[in-house]
Amino acid sequence: MSAAPERLDRFMQRANAAYYATCDPFADFVTAPEIAQAFGEIIGAWAAVMWQAIGAPSTVLLVEAGPGRGTLMADALRLASRVAPDFRRALHLHLLETSPRLRRLQAAALPDASPTWHDTLESLPDGPMLLIGNEFLDALPIRQLVRTATGWLERHVAGGGFVLCETDLAPFSLPGRSVAPGEVVEVCEPGQAIVRALAGRLARSPGAALFLDYGPDRPGTGDTLQALRDGSPAPPLQEPGRADLTAHVDFPTLRAIARAEGAAVYGPDGQGGFLSALGLFARTERLAQGRPPEQARALVDAAHRLAAPDRMGRLFKAMALCHPSLGVPPGFTRTPDSEPAT
Repeated sequence: MSAAPERLDRFMQRANAAYYATCDPFADFVTAPEIAQAFGEIIGAWAAVMWQAIGAPSTVLLVEAGPGRGTLMADALRLASRVAPDFRRALHLHLLETSPRLRRLQAAALPDASPTWHDTLESLPDGPMLLIGNEFLDALPIRQLVRTATGWLERHVAGGGFVLCETDLAPFSLPGRSVAPGEVVEVCEPGQAIVRALAGRLARSPGAALFLDYGPDRPGTGDTLQALRDGSPAPPLQEPGRADLTAHVDFPTLRAIARAEGAAVYGPDGQGGFLSALGLFARTERLAQGRPPEQARALVDAAHRLAAPDRMGRLFKAMALCHPSLGVPPGFTRTPDSEPAT
């Protein structure tokens, strides 16, 4: 890393690229597909229903952004093969993944799926599309701005700490937010660009995108940058490349961007209610049947970990972007113009 002050998003991008190239992220954190098999299965069922909703086209792109080691998609495709074989035959799998190391893991997990890998959204082919992004947006690099008595400054990284520098993000508009001097506002430009491009595409072409991630459903302020090293929280600016850096997803801003581009937006809703509405617990009960008691309890505990309000059910959110002609997607109950639940 450079000794000169470096903008936080550039520091974060380089640190995470080094981390995913050299470290085993699954030793540091566990995502929902690794916690419960039922998670990937019900997401696969969601995609199958949405395929029907867009007219059951003979060819559809099934895209996963940030597919990890392929666990979610392996579970989703296994369920689709069993309960929605027409959907399984119609889908062409595309994976947004830049890490060669993770691409190898995904290929091993999906030997019969013949995925096509992409570095960016722009290289995806045209056509009807269903996109899944689970804990994808939180890993995208952020910028942090600090309100001062005279304007805005931006956090840069130097010597293992923050320094304040001039910013080019001015004038800075924060509708719905009151920011006092000294408070921090986070901006995820890559996340905004991805949602803007997706929403524009979905406004013109049949399809939907589903994001599950953690962050607030109301506008807010504060420093949410965090790091995990060896499975434990760590100082995010120390030993770059040895920890996974993430930040809360700014769902209100992404929702506003998607609506401005013409897509229908549902959520963000709490992950717990969303997964429960999709049948997480019913599927878990079926998986638990006939298992030894300890295994059955572990399956039920895993489902509660994903859905309980005091665990992942409230902090984690679900948000869908859809073509405007589609009805309410599975798991969501409100119209696209209604306010998200608190």
